[in-house]
Amino acid sequence: MKNIEIGHKAIIGKNVHVGNFVTIESDVVIGDNTWIGNNVNILNGTRIGENCEIHAGAVLGGNPQDLKYKGEYTFLEVGNNTIIREFVTINKGTASKGKTIIGDSNLIMANTHIGHDCCIGNNCIIGFNVGMAGEVIVRDWANISGLTAIHQFSVIGEYSMISGMSRVAKDVPPYILASREPLSYYGLNTIGLRRRGFDTEKINELKDIYRIIFQQKHNTSFALELIEQKFKQTIERDIIITFIKQSTRGLVKGI
Repeated sequence: MKNIEIGHKAIIGKNVHVGNFVTIESDVVIGDNTWIGNNVNILNGTRIGENCEIHAGAVLGGNPQDLKYKGEYTFLEVGNNTIIREFVTINKGTASKGKTIIGDSNLIMANTHIGHDCCIGNNCIIGFNVGMAGEVIVRDWANISGLTAIHQFSVIGEYSMISGMSRVAKDVPPYILASREPLSYYGLNTIGLRRRGFDTEKINELKDIYRIIFQQKHNTSFALELIEQKFKQTIERDIIITFIKQSTRGLVKGI
Protein backbone atom coordinates (compact mmCIF):
# COMPACT_ATOMS: atom_id res chain seq x y z
CA MET A 1 0.00 0.00 0.00
CA LYS A 2 3.01 2.33 0.23
CA ASN A 3 2.56 4.18 -3.10
CA ILE A 4 5.29 6.71 -2.22
CA GLU A 5 6.71 9.24 -4.67
CA ILE A 6 10.21 10.56 -3.85
CA GLY A 7 12.08 12.88 -6.21
CA HIS A 8 15.34 11.42 -7.47
CA LYS A 9 17.42 14.28 -6.01
CA ALA A 10 15.78 14.36 -2.58
CA ILE A 11 18.19 13.82 0.31
CA ILE A 12 16.73 11.51 2.96
CA GLY A 13 18.66 10.88 6.19
CA LYS A 14 19.14 7.66 8.09
CA ASN A 15 16.29 5.83 9.80
CA VAL A 16 13.56 8.01 8.26
CA HIS A 17 10.08 6.49 8.31
CA VAL A 18 7.88 7.39 5.32
CA GLY A 19 4.19 6.48 5.47
CA ASN A 20 1.70 5.58 2.76
CA PHE A 21 0.81 7.91 -0.12
CA VAL A 22 3.58 10.40 0.66
CA THR A 23 5.02 12.81 -1.92
CA ILE A 24 8.54 14.16 -1.40
CA GLU A 25 9.72 16.36 -4.27
CA SER A 26 13.29 16.48 -5.59
CA ASP A 27 14.61 19.58 -3.85
CA VAL A 28 13.94 18.39 -0.31
CA VAL A 29 16.29 17.51 2.54
CA ILE A 30 15.08 15.43 5.50
CA GLY A 31 17.30 14.77 8.53
CA ASP A 32 17.96 11.53 10.36
CA ASN A 33 15.32 9.78 12.48
CA THR A 34 12.43 11.88 11.22
CA TRP A 35 9.00 10.22 11.10
CA ILE A 36 6.61 11.07 8.24
CA GLY A 37 3.01 9.89 8.44
CA ASN A 38 0.54 9.03 5.69
CA ASN A 39 -0.61 11.41 2.95
CA VAL A 40 2.07 14.02 3.66
CA ASN A 41 3.29 16.36 0.90
CA ILE A 42 6.79 17.80 1.25
CA LEU A 43 7.44 20.17 -1.62
CA ASN A 44 10.47 21.70 -3.31
CA GLY A 45 12.56 24.04 -1.18
CA THR A 46 11.76 22.31 2.12
CA ARG A 47 14.53 21.49 4.59
CA ILE A 48 13.59 19.40 7.64
CA GLY A 49 15.95 18.65 10.52
CA GLU A 50 16.47 15.55 12.62
CA ASN A 51 14.05 13.75 14.95
CA CYS A 52 10.96 15.51 13.64
CA GLU A 53 7.42 14.15 13.38
CA ILE A 54 5.25 15.10 10.39
CA HIS A 55 1.72 13.75 10.83
CA ALA A 56 -0.95 12.76 8.32
CA GLY A 57 -2.10 15.25 5.72
CA ALA A 58 0.49 17.95 6.39
CA VAL A 59 1.63 20.04 3.42
CA LEU A 60 5.05 21.62 3.84
CA GLY A 61 6.67 24.09 1.47
CA GLY A 62 3.62 25.06 -0.57
CA ASN A 63 3.73 28.24 -2.60
CA PRO A 64 2.97 31.45 -0.69
CA GLN A 65 -0.63 32.60 -0.71
CA ASP A 66 0.48 36.05 -1.75
CA LEU A 67 -0.34 37.67 -5.08
CA LYS A 68 3.11 39.28 -5.13
CA TYR A 69 4.74 35.86 -5.34
CA LYS A 70 5.97 35.28 -8.90
CA GLY A 71 7.62 31.91 -8.55
CA GLU A 72 10.87 33.04 -6.90
CA TYR A 73 13.05 30.24 -5.60
CA THR A 74 12.46 30.25 -1.85
CA PHE A 75 12.59 27.89 1.10
CA LEU A 76 10.94 26.44 4.18
CA GLU A 77 13.36 25.47 6.96
CA VAL A 78 12.23 23.28 9.88
CA GLY A 79 14.66 22.66 12.75
CA ASN A 80 15.26 19.56 14.84
CA ASN A 81 12.85 17.80 17.23
CA THR A 82 9.77 19.62 15.95
CA ILE A 83 6.33 17.98 15.87
CA ILE A 84 3.93 18.98 13.11
CA ARG A 85 0.48 17.47 13.59
CA GLU A 86 -2.30 16.53 11.21
CA PHE A 87 -3.22 18.76 8.25
CA VAL A 88 -0.84 21.57 9.12
CA THR A 89 0.09 23.78 6.14
CA ILE A 90 3.31 25.80 6.14
CA ASN A 91 4.16 27.93 3.11
CA LYS A 92 7.66 28.74 1.97
CA GLY A 93 8.99 32.29 1.71
CA THR A 94 8.68 35.04 -0.87
CA ALA A 95 11.25 37.46 -2.25
CA SER A 96 10.62 39.56 0.88
CA LYS A 97 12.68 37.32 3.17
CA GLY A 98 13.40 34.27 1.05
CA LYS A 99 12.33 31.64 3.56
CA THR A 100 9.91 30.61 6.26
CA ILE A 101 11.69 29.39 9.39
CA ILE A 102 10.45 26.97 12.04
CA GLY A 103 12.99 26.48 14.84
CA ASP A 104 13.79 23.55 17.10
CA SER A 105 11.57 21.62 19.52
CA ASN A 106 8.26 23.20 18.53
CA LEU A 107 4.80 21.64 18.72
CA ILE A 108 2.48 22.78 15.93
CA MET A 109 -0.98 21.33 16.48
CA ALA A 110 -3.51 20.09 13.95
CA ASN A 111 -5.00 22.25 11.18
CA THR A 112 -2.72 25.22 11.82
CA HIS A 113 -1.63 27.40 8.91
CA ILE A 114 1.70 29.27 8.96
CA GLY A 115 2.05 31.78 6.13
CA HIS A 116 5.00 32.85 4.02
CA ASP A 117 8.14 34.32 5.58
CA CYS A 118 7.07 33.63 9.15
CA CYS A 119 9.81 33.02 11.69
CA ILE A 120 8.99 30.74 14.63
CA GLY A 121 11.63 30.44 17.36
CA ASN A 122 12.40 27.42 19.54
CA ASN A 123 10.25 25.56 22.08
CA CYS A 124 7.00 27.19 20.99
CA ILE A 125 3.53 25.67 21.21
CA ILE A 126 1.15 26.64 18.41
CA GLY A 127 -2.38 25.43 19.23
CA PHE A 128 -4.87 23.76 16.91
CA ASN A 129 -6.46 25.79 14.10
CA VAL A 130 -4.19 28.80 14.56
CA GLY A 131 -4.17 30.97 11.44
CA MET A 132 -0.91 32.85 11.02
CA ALA A 133 -0.59 35.35 8.18
CA GLY A 134 2.69 36.12 6.42
CA GLU A 135 5.82 37.57 8.02
CA VAL A 136 4.74 36.95 11.61
CA ILE A 137 7.55 36.55 14.16
CA VAL A 138 7.07 34.25 17.15
CA ARG A 139 9.89 34.30 19.67
CA ASP A 140 11.19 31.39 21.81
CA TRP A 141 8.93 29.65 24.34
CA ALA A 142 5.76 31.45 23.17
CA ASN A 143 2.46 29.62 23.62
CA ILE A 144 -0.40 30.45 21.24
CA SER A 145 -3.70 28.80 22.13
CA GLY A 146 -6.12 27.30 19.62
CA LEU A 147 -8.34 29.12 17.12
CA THR A 148 -6.22 32.28 17.28
CA ALA A 149 -5.85 34.49 14.20
CA ILE A 150 -2.62 36.48 13.82
CA HIS A 151 -2.32 39.51 11.56
CA GLN A 152 0.51 39.88 9.08
CA PHE A 153 3.76 41.39 10.47
CA SER A 154 2.74 40.86 14.11
CA VAL A 155 5.43 39.96 16.65
CA ILE A 156 4.83 37.59 19.58
CA GLY A 157 7.38 38.02 22.37
CA GLU A 158 9.30 35.26 24.14
CA TYR A 159 7.64 33.38 27.01
CA SER A 160 4.29 35.02 26.26
CA MET A 161 0.96 33.21 26.17
CA ILE A 162 -2.09 34.10 24.07
CA SER A 163 -5.48 32.78 25.13
CA GLY A 164 -7.68 30.75 22.80
CA MET A 165 -9.86 32.31 20.08
CA SER A 166 -7.86 35.53 20.19
CA ARG A 167 -7.46 38.07 17.39
CA VAL A 168 -3.88 39.31 17.30
CA ALA A 169 -3.61 42.62 15.46
CA LYS A 170 -0.89 44.23 17.61
CA ASP A 171 2.46 43.08 18.97
CA VAL A 172 2.41 40.94 22.13
CA PRO A 173 5.34 41.80 24.46
CA PRO A 174 7.50 39.15 26.14
CA TYR A 175 6.54 37.32 29.35
CA ILE A 176 2.87 38.36 29.38
CA LEU A 177 -0.51 36.67 29.21
CA ALA A 178 -2.70 38.27 26.53
CA SER A 179 -6.45 37.77 26.58
CA ARG A 180 -9.87 39.43 26.04
CA GLU A 181 -11.25 41.23 22.99
CA PRO A 182 -9.64 43.43 21.86
CA LEU A 183 -6.52 41.56 22.87
CA SER A 184 -5.09 43.07 26.05
CA TYR A 185 -2.42 42.65 28.70
CA TYR A 186 -3.87 40.30 31.32
CA GLY A 187 -0.89 39.99 33.63
CA LEU A 188 2.28 37.94 33.43
CA ASN A 189 2.43 34.42 32.07
CA THR A 190 3.27 33.42 35.63
CA ILE A 191 2.68 29.68 35.38
CA GLY A 192 4.72 29.43 32.19
CA LEU A 193 7.54 31.48 33.68
CA ARG A 194 7.71 29.34 36.82
CA ARG A 195 7.82 26.20 34.68
CA ARG A 196 10.82 27.67 32.85
CA GLY A 197 12.75 28.41 36.03
CA PHE A 198 11.93 32.08 36.68
CA ASP A 199 12.04 32.70 40.44
CA THR A 200 9.72 34.89 42.50
CA GLU A 201 12.13 37.82 42.55
CA LYS A 202 12.38 37.88 38.76
CA ILE A 203 8.63 37.52 38.33
CA ASN A 204 8.03 40.44 40.69
CA GLU A 205 10.53 42.53 38.72
CA LEU A 206 8.63 41.79 35.49
CA LYS A 207 5.29 42.62 37.17
CA ASP A 208 6.66 45.98 38.30
CA ILE A 209 7.96 46.79 34.82
CA TYR A 210 4.67 45.98 33.15
CA ARG A 211 2.74 47.90 35.80
CA ILE A 212 4.51 51.02 34.53
CA ILE A 213 3.84 50.13 30.88
CA PHE A 214 0.22 49.02 31.06
CA GLN A 215 -1.35 50.27 34.31
CA GLN A 216 0.03 53.70 35.11
CA LYS A 217 -1.30 55.42 31.98
CA HIS A 218 2.04 56.86 30.86
CA ASN A 219 2.82 57.31 27.20
CA THR A 220 5.23 54.70 25.88
CA SER A 221 8.30 56.91 25.68
CA PHE A 222 7.96 58.15 29.24
CA ALA A 223 7.22 54.63 30.51
CA LEU A 224 10.46 53.38 28.98
CA GLU A 225 12.40 56.27 30.54
CA LEU A 226 10.98 55.38 33.96
CA ILE A 227 11.92 51.72 33.53
CA GLU A 228 15.48 52.59 32.57
CA GLN A 229 15.74 54.88 35.62
CA LYS A 230 14.10 52.64 38.21
CA PHE A 231 15.33 49.17 37.29
CA LYS A 232 18.85 47.92 37.12
CA GLN A 233 19.96 46.51 33.81
CA THR A 234 19.00 42.84 33.40
CA ILE A 235 18.52 40.60 30.38
CA GLU A 236 14.76 40.59 30.84
CA ARG A 237 14.47 44.34 31.34
CA ASP A 238 16.45 44.98 28.16
CA ILE A 239 14.45 42.43 26.16
CA ILE A 240 11.25 44.27 27.08
CA ILE A 241 12.68 47.71 26.29
CA THR A 242 14.11 46.57 22.95
CA PHE A 243 10.87 44.82 21.99
CA ILE A 244 8.79 47.91 22.62
CA LYS A 245 11.21 50.26 20.86
CA GLN A 246 11.25 48.01 17.78
CA SER A 247 7.49 47.48 17.61
CA THR A 248 6.00 48.77 14.37
CA ARG A 249 2.39 47.69 14.88
CA GLY A 250 2.05 48.99 18.44
CA LEU A 251 1.34 46.93 21.55
CA VAL A 252 -1.79 45.14 22.73
CA LYS A 253 -4.00 47.23 25.00
CA GLY A 254 -3.37 47.69 28.70
CA ILE A 255 -5.81 46.79 31.45
